[in-house]
Amino acid sequence: MYAALTGISFLVLFGVIFWSTARFMRHQIDDSVSSELNEIMADSQASSPEVLESIVGGLAKHSSGFYYLLQDSSGAVRAGNLPAATPLVGVREWGETPNSHYSAIRGRGVEISNDYLFVGWSTHQLHEMNEMVVSSFVWGLAASIALALAGGVLTGGRLLRKIETVSETSRNIVEGDLKRRVPVTRTGDEFDRLAGSINTMLDRIQALMDNLRQVTTDIAHDMRTPLTRLRQRLELAQRSSNDAGHLREVLAATVGEIDAILGIFGGLLRIAQIESGARKAAFESVQLSELLHTAAELYRPAAEEKKQTLEERIDADLRVMGDRDLLLQLFANLIENAVRHSPPGAYLAVTAAKSGDKVDVSVADNGPGIPPDMHAKVMQRFFRLESSRTTPGSGLGLSLTLAIVNLHDANIGLADNKPGLRVAISLPML
Repeated sequence: MYAALTGISFLVLFGVIFWSTARFMRHQIDDSVSSELNEIMADSQASSPEVLESIVGGLAKHSSGFYYLLQDSSGAVRAGNLPAATPLVGVREWGETPNSHYSAIRGRGVEISNDYLFVGWSTHQLHEMNEMVVSSFVWGLAASIALALAGGVLTGGRLLRKIETVSETSRNIVEGDLKRRVPVTRTGDEFDRLAGSINTMLDRIQALMDNLRQVTTDIAHDMRTPLTRLRQRLELAQRSSNDAGHLREVLAATVGEIDAILGIFGGLLRIAQIESGARKAAFESVQLSELLHTAAELYRPAAEEKKQTLEERIDADLRVMGDRDLLLQLFANLIENAVRHSPPGAYLAVTAAKSGDKVDVSVADNGPGIPPDMHAKVMQRFFRLESSRTTPGSGLGLSLTLAIVNLHDANIGLADNKPGLRVAISLPML
C-alpha cells in the first residue's frame, strides 16, 4: 500500500513537472521566434520583395539556431534553409527536416504580400529535456517504490511485533497470570501510550478482582457470626420447654439477627447501585447549606443525649450538582459516626465553606480518632477497627460514603484532628 501510494504520488508529480517544463520551453521558443520574425518584418517594411529575400537569405546563411523559409505563392522557395512547405499562418511544428540532425522545428508563419515567411527554432533541446525528465522519474520511481517496500516491511514487522507482545500478554492474563503487564519501551510513542492505557486498565481489573476476593471473604466472615448465633438460638428453642414467653424472646432475637443479615446485603446492593453510576442521570441543583443543617439536626438529639456539643459553621447559599438523598445519607453517616464513636462530652463540628470552584465540607470530633495507618483501610468494605466485632454495625458505612463521593466526582480525606478525627470532603461547586 505504501509503495502504491508512493508510485501514484510520483506519477502526479511527474505529470506536473513534465507539463510545466515542456510548456515553459515552448513558450521560450515562441517568444524568440516572434522577436526574430518582428525584426525581419520591421527591416523589410516598405521595401521590395527582393530586399526581403536578401534579408532572409543572409540570415539563413549565418543562422545561429534559427530556421527560415521564404516562398512565393506558387510554392517556390525564394530564400532560407528549409524546404518548401504548405503555407500555414501561425504557430506550427515540423517533424525531422532533410539534411538536419535536429529532430523537429517549432516556429511561426506569416503572409507578406503574396509571399509566405516562416521562422522556426529546433525543439531538440525540448525533446532532450523531456527524455531527461522521463528518465529521472523512471529511476526515481523505481528507487522510491523499493524504499517504500523496504520501509513497509520494516514498519509492518515492528507493528506486528508490538501487537504480538500485547497478544502474548493477553494470553498469559487469560491463563490466570493477572500480574503480567504490557512492556513499555519509554519512547513515548503511540504504542507506549497504548501500553500505558492497557496496563492501567489491568491494574484496575486486578484491584477489582482483589477487592472481590476480599469482599467475598469478609461476607463469609461477617455472615458466619450472626448465622451461628441464629442457629444456636433455634437449637435452644428446640430443646427448651414449650413456654410461650421464652419462645417469643427467642423468635424476637432471631428476627433481629435476620434483620442484621438483611441490612448487610441491603448495604452491599446499595453500594453496587451507586458505583454503577445509574443515579448520575438524575443529578440536580442541591442547596448544600440547607442539607448540612438538616443532617446535623437529625443527630443533634443523639449528641445532646451523650452531652456532646455539635456546632455548625456553614456558609450560606452553597450549591452543588448531585443527588440530594445520597448527599444527605453521606453527611448523615459521617455525623452519626462522630456521635457514636466519640465519648460523652465530646465536641463535634460540621463546617462548610467555598474554596475556589469547590465547596469544602468537614466533620470533625475530638474523640479517640483513627490511627493514620488505618485511614485507607477503614474505607474498605466490612473493615472494622474492633476485630472482635461485638458492637453493632456491618463495616459498610464508610464504604457507602466513598461510593457516594466517587459518584459526585468529589474527594475525601481523613486527617488527625489532634485529638480526634477530621473527615474532609471537597465537592465541585455549581
